[in-house]
Amino acid sequence: MIKVDVVYAVPHKAVVMSVDVAEGTSAEQVVLQSGILDKCADIDPTNLTLGIWNRTVKGKQAVKEGDRIEIYRPLIADPKDARRRRAEKAKDEGRANKITGGRA
Repeated sequence: MIKVDVVYAVPHKAVVMSVDVAEGTSAEQVVLQSGILDKCADIDPTNLTLGIWNRTVKGKQAVKEGDRIEIYRPLIADPKDARRRRAEKAKDEGRANKITGGRA
């Protein structure tokens, strides 16, 4: 048996659960065995995006001793679009050069 952590975070709290699993267990199986789905109703078990120590992995990835399996929430906005909107706003407000986009 090996010990791994399962983590799910929302803006104001995080749920961390330590789980003992058999060696060779997949990340997805660890999440299902941990019971975190019962504690966090907003996790969709059919559409899990997982990571191990800040690196996205497939659900079939085998876990190792001490791994931290992270359950990622879906993005609410496309990061590229958000950056583009901020840059346009800065240009309109005169905080950025209209030609280069750098500081005015």
